[in-house]
Amino acid sequence: MVIDNARKGVPLLEIVEGLSQDAVVIPSNLNVLAALLPRETLLWKLNMLKVASKFANSHLHAVKAQTLVLSSGRDQLLPSEEEGQRLNRVLPKCQNRSYSGSGHFLLLEDVFDLATIIKGSAFYRRGAHQDYVSDYVPPTPLEFRQIYEPNRLFLLAISSVMLSTLEDGKIVRGLAGIPSEGPVLFVGYHMLMGFELAPMVSNFLLERNIFLRGLAHPVLFIRTKKERLLPPLSEFDTFRAMGAVPVSGTNLYKLLASKAHVLLYPGGGREASHRKGEQYKLFWPEQSEFVRMAARFGAKIVPFGVVGEDDFGEVVFDYDDQMRIPFLRDYIEAVTDELGVRVRTEEDGEVGNQNMHRLGILPKFPGRFYYYFGKPIETEGRRHELRDRDKAHELYLQIKSEVEKCIGFLKEKRETDPYRNILARLSYQATNGSTSQVPTFDI
Repeated sequence: MVIDNARKGVPLLEIVEGLSQDAVVIPSNLNVLAALLPRETLLWKLNMLKVASKFANSHLHAVKAQTLVLSSGRDQLLPSEEEGQRLNRVLPKCQNRSYSGSGHFLLLEDVFDLATIIKGSAFYRRGAHQDYVSDYVPPTPLEFRQIYEPNRLFLLAISSVMLSTLEDGKIVRGLAGIPSEGPVLFVGYHMLMGFELAPMVSNFLLERNIFLRGLAHPVLFIRTKKERLLPPLSEFDTFRAMGAVPVSGTNLYKLLASKAHVLLYPGGGREASHRKGEQYKLFWPEQSEFVRMAARFGAKIVPFGVVGEDDFGEVVFDYDDQMRIPFLRDYIEAVTDELGVRVRTEEDGEVGNQNMHRLGILPKFPGRFYYYFGKPIETEGRRHELRDRDKAHELYLQIKSEVEKCIGFLKEKRETDPYRNILARLSYQATNGSTSQVPTFDI
């Protein structure tokens, strides 16, 4: 109790006074406690608990149901965190969520919302089987604010510039050129470590009230084995809460059928974990299936580019470097094997190389992120035309070319941005207010 009060910032004198009062009161209540709970009764209860625990523990391996264990890191009555870890190891289909700053009465704490946890951990479902598309429940304004606030400083630091294209081809600042009605398929470049996601998803929701449903790597959703080397699924709760789904043709079909705004990165993890000197290089597969899928539902395809990663960090220790070191090579292979699910298995070469690994990145003095969403490409009425694989592939190459043009446009224009440097932006915001929109290059 003393340590807990000290962490809460209670004055030392008040802690000492409270401790002194407790020291006087507690002994006087021991006789009352002894009368209510005689020694024989206490021993009987402890023995019953021991027998019941032994029986329950011997049957845990038979529990086949999906389970979610919530444990507190500062529980002063029970070893909740240790027990949560034990249950995670023993129960076959168990996920554990640990809350290091919470006490014994976890569900009564103001900052804890059980519904948010259930949605983020993908435990809510409408049927017998999980459907990441139809089971999705968008975050409430409060839930979004709780997700947004921890990223506020990062979003302020990068001061993203977002450009979109109107129907007449005019480029404007903001997202006015983004179609309001779905289905819409956004196809673009995946920045290093996916740094572009938080600003983009947040701005779409704040400016246009559009939820982007991203097709993401299975590592965010699936564990075929108990976690040993892979990061815990709890690290990706935010992605799931904001609408991410495992990348697959089936899920793309369902999202487009539901008229969603869908985010697709054909380059996937290979682009997001690129090697040294490969920034802004596209690693797209040869298949053009997403074009034919979009045409089936008459979806608009919006090509986009994003730049700015080279102003935030530089890859200094990449996949090739790690594969030259025996113990790191073994580690990467073990992590990939532990995942148990691979993507792009039909692809050869670098596009098919989706092994899980961590990059060594040297941080830089923060620059700025720039997004450019090109003119939407209509597929309405082209379903029969795009059934032809050659026609579909032709449109696929056009989309890829548009993405490269968007990247090239931004790389050229940012050189003329007087506020590309964070110091210039901070100076502008100090004069005009921290929430003011920082100017950029002339469009």
